[in-house]
Amino acid sequence: MRRSRTLSVLVLATVVVLAACSSDSTTATTATTASASPSTAPKVSGSVTVFAAASLTESFNDEQTTLKTEQPGLSITYSFSGSGALVTQIQQGAPADVIATADTASMKKLTDAGLVEAPVTFANNQLEILVAPGNPKEIKTLNDLARGDITFVTEDETVPAGKYSAQALSAAGVTTSPVSKETDVKSAVAKVTSGEADATIVYVTDVTAAGSKGTGVRIPDAQNVIAEYPIAIVKATENHDAAAAFIDAVVKGSGQTALYNRGFLPPT
Repeated sequence: MRRSRTLSVLVLATVVVLAACSSDSTTATTATTASASPSTAPKVSGSVTVFAAASLTESFNDEQTTLKTEQPGLSITYSFSGSGALVTQIQQGAPADVIATADTASMKKLTDAGLVEAPVTFANNQLEILVAPGNPKEIKTLNDLARGDITFVTEDETVPAGKYSAQALSAAGVTTSPVSKETDVKSAVAKVTSGEADATIVYVTDVTAAGSKGTGVRIPDAQNVIAEYPIAIVKATENHDAAAAFIDAVVKGSGQTALYNRGFLPPT
């Protein structure tokens, strides 16, 4: 009986040792396979001219710095403006390789005209009220933007931010009297941070970029708008590989980190 029990213990010990060896071997193989398959994008070279919505200024500049290491052969030139203005420029033959807009409607004008390849949504954004540092006028809701003591500026309806702002105000049942309608969100931000206006409606990311020069006032989800950002290659490009490499980085590479760090939401 004692001999049988001893034999059983020896057999069990042998099985455990063999299992451990097998596990170590599998782990080693997996580690070797992982280290042999680095997730680095193919290196390309060339010049890329990127037309991008003004609200992408900070995140795209951050990504340009990163790409100097990831894709040292790429030479990137940006043109930031309102999405509507960028679309018009491409329709008129402006030399661009990539375009990124702050709404799908602007991009659709280019796809309908056959001027760009199939676009891909790479980020989302939301609106926020921007006021002076510390909110001295105590603006708490969209309703406050209609007050007689508030100098309010907005963006023109020809740019996405202007259309989104109008939608948010309509959802809240608010009618405002803006003293000006700016050509893009950065111009609207500048009116507030310079003291020329008390408030504006811009993207959450623009409030973040304003830093200590402004304060954000949240807009409830029921009144807010989700802005979708698509990006596409311009068909007239002579630098297709370089344009594709830039878009790849923005859609699924380090560009997503740059966007997240600046307050953008992931695409849905």
